[in-house]
Amino acid sequence: MAITDWPSEERPREKLLLKGPSSLSDAELLAIFLRTGLPGVSAVEMSRRLLTDFGSLRSLLTSNQEKFCRHKGLGKAKYAQLQAVMEMANRHLSESIKRQDCLTSPEDTIAYLQCQLRDRPHEVFACVMLDNRNRVIAFREMFRGTINGASVYPREIVKQALADNAAGVILAHNHPSGVADPSQADIQITERLKKALALVDIRVLDHVIIGDETLCFSERGLI
Repeated sequence: MAITDWPSEERPREKLLLKGPSSLSDAELLAIFLRTGLPGVSAVEMSRRLLTDFGSLRSLLTSNQEKFCRHKGLGKAKYAQLQAVMEMANRHLSESIKRQDCLTSPEDTIAYLQCQLRDRPHEVFACVMLDNRNRVIAFREMFRGTINGASVYPREIVKQALADNAAGVILAHNHPSGVADPSQADIQITERLKKALALVDIRVLDHVIIGDETLCFSERGLI
C-alpha cells in the first residue's frame, strides 16, 4: 500500500505536522527526507531496510559518498542533499551557542562539539574561544592526527587564542575508538595548556572528550 493510501494520522509528513518531529521513528524521519520509495516499496519500508543495512541512523548519516550511493534508491543527488542538511544543522548549532552564554548552556555546546567531532575517522584537537563574558568567539580546529592521537602544540594554541582576543578557552578532542575516558596524555596536555594560557591571562574552562559518549574534565574534577 502506498503511503498516500495510509490514514492521514499515520503518514510521516502529516504526523510530524500534527505531533512534532520527536513523535516520529528514525524510519519515518528518513522517509520524509527520501520523499519516495522504490516500485512496490514505500518510502517508510525503504527507510527501514536502509537502517537495517547501515546498522543505525547515525551510520547512514555519516557514511561516505561511495557507501551511501551503493544502495538502491540512493545516489549523488540524495547524498548532496543529505550533506546540505547536515551542514545546516551544524551551522544552526554554531549560531545557537554564539547567541548565548556558552557556560550556562552546556547541552548546546556539547551537541555542537559532537556534531563537529564525533564521527571523524582521525583524532582532531579543537578549541572553543570565549570572550570575557563566556560568549563564543569561534570554534578552531587546531590539530589533526591518526586514529590513535594528534600532536598538540601549546604555542600554537596560545597564538590563536591571542589572535582571537580570547579570555577563556574550552578544549575539545575526539576519540575515534568511541571510548571517552581520558588518557594520561590527555590529562598532561591539559595541564600544560592551562599553564601556557595562564601566562597570558587566558583561562581553560573545560576539556571535552567526544566519543560514543561525552566526558567533561570539569565534571570529573580534572580541571
